Amino acid sequence: MRKQNSEFLTAFTSEASNDIKNTDYFGYVELDQFACYVIADGIDDQLEAVSARLAVSAAVSAFSEDPSMQKKTLRRCLKAANQALITAKSKLKLKASLTIVITDYVRIRYGQAGNIRLRLYRDGFVKEQSLDQSLAVDLAKADKISQDKVAQHEERNNLYTYLGQERNFSPYISKKIKLTNTDVIALYTRDVWEHIDEGELKDVFADATDKPEETVANIEDLLLSRQPEDLRKYTLAVVFVNKIYQDPNKRRKMKKIIIAIVVVLVVIALVIVLVLFFQKRRQGKIANMQKKYMDTIEYIQMNNYVRAQECCNQTADLAQSLHDKKMQTETGICLKLIEAVIAADELMSTGEYSQAQSGYREAAIRARYADNLGLDYINDQLARTAGYISVYDYIYLGDSLAEKRLYDAAEEKYLEARAQAARLYFDKGRDAAVSALDKLYEDKEEEKAAKEEERQEQLAAEDSAANYVTQGDTAYAQGDYESAKVHYVGALQKYEELGDEAQKEVIEGKLAAAEEKCALKETQAEEAQDYTAQAAEAMADGAYTDAKKYYLLARDIYAGMKDDDKVKEIERKMELLDMKKEEAAKAKENVDSDLEEATDQTTEPVESEPVPPALGTEEGLPNVE
Repeated sequence: MRKQNSEFLTAFTSEASNDIKNTDYFGYVELDQFACYVIADGIDDQLEAVSARLAVSAAVSAFSEDPSMQKKTLRRCLKAANQALITAKSKLKLKASLTIVITDYVRIRYGQAGNIRLRLYRDGFVKEQSLDQSLAVDLAKADKISQDKVAQHEERNNLYTYLGQERNFSPYISKKIKLTNTDVIALYTRDVWEHIDEGELKDVFADATDKPEETVANIEDLLLSRQPEDLRKYTLAVVFVNKIYQDPNKRRKMKKIIIAIVVVLVVIALVIVLVLFFQKRRQGKIANMQKKYMDTIEYIQMNNYVRAQECCNQTADLAQSLHDKKMQTETGICLKLIEAVIAADELMSTGEYSQAQSGYREAAIRARYADNLGLDYINDQLARTAGYISVYDYIYLGDSLAEKRLYDAAEEKYLEARAQAARLYFDKGRDAAVSALDKLYEDKEEEKAAKEEERQEQLAAEDSAANYVTQGDTAYAQGDYESAKVHYVGALQKYEELGDEAQKEVIEGKLAAAEEKCALKETQAEEAQDYTAQAAEAMADGAYTDAKKYYLLARDIYAGMKDDDKVKEIERKMELLDMKKEEAAKAKENVDSDLEEATDQTTEPVESEPVPPALGTEEGLPNVE
């Protein structure tokens, strides 16, 4: 009936602006007893990422499972949103800012992780406002920058708490805030507050009507009228509280409560009477119970919660056997306190400091029900956990800066972490900071070595390329154009790897010239081969003069090509030709001499001798031209 008997009007806008895709998201659900409003800003710079939508859906689902305004409910919703981004399947790590508001139509309570802003306007003034979980806000808190400079400071988006954190996720959860009629709840992402200052927003809400759509439109018009070039995407949501819920049965309930209290007091009085009646018989048992209970208190005051738990369990058993409801209640409160502290101590001992901090906060709540028993110890532990967490926050910031190779800034954070750990006598944190520093210095040296190696490789590559060019030029000058091509191709590959376009163009010209020379040389080689073949044919026919002419032509070509091996080969063929020619000449002289002698002897009868074979026959010498 709460929703039905109240009036909460919601309007919002969400636009991509200059971005291709809007990575913001707003969602809400209004149930009968509670309502939940969730806004998220994707900060992972992935156009295809759905981090904001995933976070909002997870938070709304977690709320719907068990709606309430308790801190643990908001904490559960924020953890569900954070886990949804951690476990989501994505190439890159998903991150987002998120603010959740829960109301029972009378009060609100909000939780925040990141730099989405919440403002509660009442009568034209800001009644409640969230604080960004960023380094810029911390600087403003420390009075290092003015508050009006936060929206434009370079560290405004450097968040120490956001969705997508696997460690040290510590969102802020507010107290309950009482609403009044005509209140306005405003939620808006960074691109709104970066371009519109708080004074301008205050003026818009001061002049607002009872229609939230008009207010949203006015703010959007104000934002777009600035025409900011860096406007990417923005989301604005407003909830107009025109009427809060008024319980019509409040008086009746108060009457019932008073009656109940009276009844309880009467019952307690009767119990006391019964206890007094049986006091003598039960005195020993009661005395033992009281002693165990006092021992429990003492052990708690001594911070010995293990022994306190033993004594408290014994006290509870005695109270149950005596049917002592009061003692059962007190021991129950003590047991919950003790168990909360022991659980937090165990988390503390295992290094789960964020969870331990939540456990100590829960224990502090339990302590209030136990007359602040053990509260000093709990507060000391809360201070320790906060200090330990801050050490790891510094280390995390240092890790983030180291990943960006901002080594000096990272070193500063690691040194701050080490100093903080030393002040807290936190050996584990100090060791972690020292380890981070050692790794940082190693990374710096490795980067330095890598750069030097890269420089040497660059120089070696340039030397190699130059050597290829030199060898190619030498081969070209010697007429070895094939070798020149090989060397020029090697040089071209090297300059391509180096990205030297100017040298590539030069080498391509040299390569083209070598290829042209190779083509010419191939033509000359074919011509020389033709002359050599013609010479061989002429030599086979006995035309030695023609054969020598062809060999001389072939030799001249090979000499011009600077092919010394071919020149020598042709010269050997010419020497063989000369030998053949001399042999043929001698053979002809012998034949002529024999014919002359035969002619002289025709006048004298002599014994006939065998006639030598005729020239040009199978058994004779080759014909000589």
